[in-house]
Amino acid sequence: MVMTSWRDATETALYGPTGFFRQPSGPAGHFRTSVHASPLFATALLELVRLVDRGLGRPAELVVTDVGAGRGELLLELGRQARAGHPELADRLVLRAVELAGRPDGLPDWIGWDERIRPAEAGVLIGNEWLDNVPVDIAEVDEDGVVRLVLVDPATGEERLGDPLTGAAAAWLERWWPLAGSGAAGAGAAGAAEPGFRAEIGLPRDEAWAAAVGSLGRGLALAVDYAHHAAERPPFGSLTGYREGREVRPVPDGSCDLTSRVALDACLEAARGAHGERVVHSLWTTQRDALHGLGLSGARPSLGLAGTDPAGYLRALAAAGEAAELTGIGGLGSFVWGLQSVGTGVLPDIWPTSVRTTTGDPSRGWQTLGHDE
Repeated sequence: MVMTSWRDATETALYGPTGFFRQPSGPAGHFRTSVHASPLFATALLELVRLVDRGLGRPAELVVTDVGAGRGELLLELGRQARAGHPELADRLVLRAVELAGRPDGLPDWIGWDERIRPAEAGVLIGNEWLDNVPVDIAEVDEDGVVRLVLVDPATGEERLGDPLTGAAAAWLERWWPLAGSGAAGAGAAGAAEPGFRAEIGLPRDEAWAAAVGSLGRGLALAVDYAHHAAERPPFGSLTGYREGREVRPVPDGSCDLTSRVALDACLEAARGAHGERVVHSLWTTQRDALHGLGLSGARPSLGLAGTDPAGYLRALAAAGEAAELTGIGGLGSFVWGLQSVGTGVLPDIWPTSVRTTTGDPSRGWQTLGHDE
């Protein structure tokens, strides 16, 4: 039995030569994201791109980068809709997919494909369900109250505790996910370490997001994921496996997706720390509120339409059902959107930049996180 860290095991299981995300079926073969649920998700993001384009003064070239692009489905639909409805914008769009898997056969040549995020002078960067698949280490409190690294056998998923956590990983836990001594979620009532409490150490995600934000000269960076913040960390972590649409035991052998929820507040703060005043605003909301702000609604069409335009009524009813799935509480609508404007204070009017909070629950409504007025 060869034991290794969860971060190393996950890296190989997901992104190695025969890793899960390099398989022909791609993510769509195993789980349903907003991109796969409805083309209305691309419609809303195209509206976001249009608003950012206007806020940036309609630059000669606007780059839209999709990080963790799967098989390019989002950019394909967004590009098609832009070409059909907004040709002037489409002529200026540069669409870039970032993905470790090879370029899919038949993908149009107007979508670029790369394993790395490239700099963009002006643009929108989207990480839709990307950060949750950035591999991280896992820590657990032992019977003596010591926080240790969790080791795993990649072949079986069996675990044992390794050495006590030290260095940057320990510092990250103390700052963002204290397992003891703070009284926060994940610590005992008296602040003592509780044996069995776990945490995913989000430092690699912080670094990945900060690098992604740094690739933008001016524009907007958007992370969409299941996420949590300091007031609601899960006491036993959130590592989960998925295969063929079902939740399974997480085993890092390449047979399943391995995912854990994102400490997104830490990611946003890491970008601010890395890039200082270039990050002008940091906003946090649910997908439900964000999509409503972009004009997407799950409201049923008027019954009067059924009498005057039956076919139109059926189309509107189908669209309402798709929008309801994208915005449903407890489902896709509960995803968190974390947005950061870069290099400019000009943002679409729908983003309420006048709201400011550094405490409370940023998962409810729009919040501007931690920026000084």
